[in-house]
Amino acid sequence: MIGIIGKKIGMTQVFNEAGIVTPVTVVEVAPMIVTQIKTIETDGYNAIQVATGEVKEKHVNKPVKGHFDKAGVAYKKTLKEFRVENPSEFTIGQEITADILSEGQKIDVIGTSKGKGTAGTIKRYNNSRGPETHGSKYHRGAGSLGGASYPARVIKGMQMAGKMGNEQVTVLNLEVVRVDLERSFILVKGAVPGPKGGQIVIREAVKATN
Repeated sequence: MIGIIGKKIGMTQVFNEAGIVTPVTVVEVAPMIVTQIKTIETDGYNAIQVATGEVKEKHVNKPVKGHFDKAGVAYKKTLKEFRVENPSEFTIGQEITADILSEGQKIDVIGTSKGKGTAGTIKRYNNSRGPETHGSKYHRGAGSLGGASYPARVIKGMQMAGKMGNEQVTVLNLEVVRVDLERSFILVKGAVPGPKGGQIVIREAVKATN
């Protein structure tokens, strides 16, 4: 299965026939249009390029306009490439929708996590804090960093304060709970990375477990 580009709408919950509640993330999956087909003979690898999302023409630069005009498709906001085994199965202008997903299917979700700005070691790495008793002057500090007289330096990889979040995160083995083709929604069990309105990529699980 190729990847699916979606937009995170938010979280809700659904009930099954037995009355058991399941927390789910609602993902909007707009149709994707194939804009380019790459093969080993022409590009050295097999892949397809897809476009999705509405965009005003004034927000598309000339090189991208030429790319869309060559493919003969309408201007789109997002272009993304997916590797495929057999590119001959696809044609330029072909529409790909959420119907390639099925209920109960295991998927991986890739997104960009929420940015938290600069954070200390307690928030960033879940480190322990100092005592809160009277007289203590150490509460949320990073603690000892160096190695005394030997090696007399801070070891690489030491957990310290710094930028937290706003990085690519992949959540493995989530389950498709429901596919709503009429509204172009899918419900994914559990949480997915990123804020509401954030773009995510859904792919077939590479480490699927029962």
